[in-house]
Amino acid sequence: MNYVIIGAGPAGVRAAEALRQADPNGAVTLISGEPGEPYARMAIPYILTGRIDEDGANQRKSRGHFEDLGIRYLNNKALKVHAGDQGGAVDLDDGTTLEYDRLLVATGSHPTLPPIPGADNEGCVTCWTLDDARVIADKLTPGTKVVMLGAGFVAGVIMKPLVESGAQLSVIAGRSGQILRSMMTPVGSRMLQRWLETKGVNVITQGRTKEIKPARRLPFFSHRGPRLVMDNQTLDADLIIIATGVRPNVSFLEGTGAEIDEGIIIDDRMRTTVPGIYAAGDVAQGRDFSTGEWVVHALQPTATEHGRVAALNMTGNDVPYRGSLGMNVLDTVGLISHTFGLWKGREGEDNVESVDEEHFLYTRLCFEGDILIGAITIGNTQHVGAIRGLIQTRRRLGNWKEKLMRNPHEIMEAFVDVGQAS
Repeated sequence: MNYVIIGAGPAGVRAAEALRQADPNGAVTLISGEPGEPYARMAIPYILTGRIDEDGANQRKSRGHFEDLGIRYLNNKALKVHAGDQGGAVDLDDGTTLEYDRLLVATGSHPTLPPIPGADNEGCVTCWTLDDARVIADKLTPGTKVVMLGAGFVAGVIMKPLVESGAQLSVIAGRSGQILRSMMTPVGSRMLQRWLETKGVNVITQGRTKEIKPARRLPFFSHRGPRLVMDNQTLDADLIIIATGVRPNVSFLEGTGAEIDEGIIIDDRMRTTVPGIYAAGDVAQGRDFSTGEWVVHALQPTATEHGRVAALNMTGNDVPYRGSLGMNVLDTVGLISHTFGLWKGREGEDNVESVDEEHFLYTRLCFEGDILIGAITIGNTQHVGAIRGLIQTRRRLGNWKEKLMRNPHEIMEAFVDVGQAS
């Protein structure tokens, strides 16, 4: 059997290893669209702070790891997939073609530039690859003026190294006027915004970005970097980081018949709508554990499990995927927040919030009947294991539901008690 994996992120790497374990005699080829060894994007903030070097971001630390497993590793980009009923082929950017019996697409996403004039000017960079990290790290010195366009999860991840570098950071929240809107209630967002402001971050929640003007080279200008022009102010910058969203890497699948929505549509065996082609990780629209719906969960644990399950099914096993739990963990310049499951709650069902503005503490629990289905915590990290456990096991809380409605901080006691009773 000839297996080809496009994409060497967590899903692709785990799949390659699982394929080799499940089929010791099959040919396994892992293709990375970037140079060098497979690395973890979530390590980029640690590179920016200097806590690790670039080698420290590698997913596998031992030299010759893939070679030792008999996995062929290529640094190429996939240009076109030719799909057939009994396998197919992949055209690569070096002019070669790889035939496959089973193909796994694990190509993740790429950052998108907003429709703003000048977004591709010199001095503007996304924060997605090692190349991006090198550009940003080269600029990070005390006093550097950094403007971040976008205030979602990716932006939240890289704020800490920017602040720790001594840079003067301004963050533009966008039209919603709310930071981290995709993972936080307005109450939580305001708390995180206030925390950022105590750390010297200029959080801008009003105004529309009109254009980015290029850097000026002439010596009589006091500021020579790019400028971000809004309808209510203009921000001078040495560096503009664009963190406004991502899209799945799927262009090479055009013409194959693969169904694509927010990501590649898959079933509970990680199969796409094309025979012999599977998908995993951020590029795949897989099952959500909490809702049963099909969504993209851009989470490393989800990608890793996707890759494992896909590999098992590619080798002829029958392994269903029960779904991933939506979960985010974010270190916002030292303030830790978690979101789990249906943190917005369900209409008509109960939820409870505890807010301590002075100490930057926030807990939100959401219920369906007497089952915990979602939660948010800010600052409270000691009980996140109990929260996740209750959501994933869907244990009935019984009388504990009313106790938690009065005091959500008794969640650990509830977890222990209902666990002993089950």
